Amino acid sequence: MAASPALLLLLSLTLCCTGAKGQRNWMVARFLDRNMKHPKEGQRLELECLHYDRDSGVSWVRQGKDGILHFIVYTSTLSRTTFPGNERTSSRFEGSKQGNSYRLVVKSFTAQDQGTYFCIANINQVLHFSSGQPAFFPVTTTTAAPTTPAATTRSSHVTKKDICLHSPDPGTSKEILLNFYCEIFIWAPLAGICLVLLVALIITIALCQKTRRRRCRCKRPPNGKPGTKPSMPTRHV
Repeated sequence: MAASPALLLLLSLTLCCTGAKGQRNWMVARFLDRNMKHPKEGQRLELECLHYDRDSGVSWVRQGKDGILHFIVYTSTLSRTTFPGNERTSSRFEGSKQGNSYRLVVKSFTAQDQGTYFCIANINQVLHFSSGQPAFFPVTTTTAAPTTPAATTRSSHVTKKDICLHSPDPGTSKEILLNFYCEIFIWAPLAGICLVLLVALIITIALCQKTRRRRCRCKRPPNGKPGTKPSMPTRHV
């Protein structure tokens, strides 16, 4: 039995026996301290597996957050332990048997030890899984930062650029008012430029007409040439 942890882990990863599901009430995995809910960083964590078959050992496995099972230790009925790599001891875990209770100790609980712990027994060539015992750090909640008065004061000052921004609630009176201001800032300068051009055009036309009248008052020489006498019309007999 002591030489079969690798085979036991392979079976636990690949087999989901219906017979094991029907007999899960045979085994229970839980914290040794019944008042514990969440382990803490660096804490010594102790778990126990209540097993009612005296003729088989127990393997401890951990299911991580990714759903993968990790073999930890196999403890025989004689309280002999076998860790991964066929090692007898481990720097992180301890395994033992006390009566019908199989113990697992995590010497210093860290983030990588988080997961759901199971104990598994191979009884009459059928795998029996215990109930899972979750072991995770307490969930910390974060609160939203309160709105500062400076942010409120800043939002009350509206610039020309802000006026042209669309309102977040379309179809409201606020959006109509903002669009109206936006049109004023766009069309007012254009209207002023057009008015200036129109006045300049009127002044230019008036000056041109005045200059033309002055030229028309000057006497023109006869026949259109200066210094010539007017020609007498030829008389036909």
